[in-house]
Amino acid sequence: MTRWPWAVAVLALTAGCTQDNKQAPPTRAQLRKVSGSTMEIVPSEGQLPYCLVYTVSQKGVIRQLTMTRENRSIKCDSGRPVANASFRVPAQEGPVKVYVFFSDQRVQAGSVAQQLFELQGRPRVTAMDFRLPGQAFVEMLEFIPEEGEQPVTGGVVSPAGEVEPGTGDQGLTEEMTGSPPEATDGGTAPTDAGT
Repeated sequence: MTRWPWAVAVLALTAGCTQDNKQAPPTRAQLRKVSGSTMEIVPSEGQLPYCLVYTVSQKGVIRQLTMTRENRSIKCDSGRPVANASFRVPAQEGPVKVYVFFSDQRVQAGSVAQQLFELQGRPRVTAMDFRLPGQAFVEMLEFIPEEGEQPVTGGVVSPAGEVEPGTGDQGLTEEMTGSPPEATDGGTAPTDAGT
């Protein structure tokens, strides 16, 4: 008779310990609100070196935010905003899910966008849902834009996974368009050879 209370107590203690040990998965990126409809995405420490960023609105509009001439993922440094830029989200499209794809190699953005279209409507997607080469992770964040600012950064993605012409020209920066950085030694500015 005295064994039952002990067995119940041990079982309850074990169940309580396992629930306390469950931790939230690590966040791979943080979303920083710059203004009402403007955000920055900052990769956390230890993330894979390349990334792609897309938003999916409640209305079903998918926007590719990290665009280059080659339409491939960009270099993303930990602790610094992606593309050293902030992104505006159209308030009229409502809350958006922000998908940040981290990879160990440069990935074609068009194929990721097409797969994102195919998976649209799922409550949660993971890197396993995508056909990506090498090692890859997906972080999903949420952002709610507020009224009162100029809309649109990034290009609207078609069902074929291509950025529609004329929808993304405003959001390009030198780093995002793939221009090679100038070589500098980190020292003083170059002087004229003739002086």
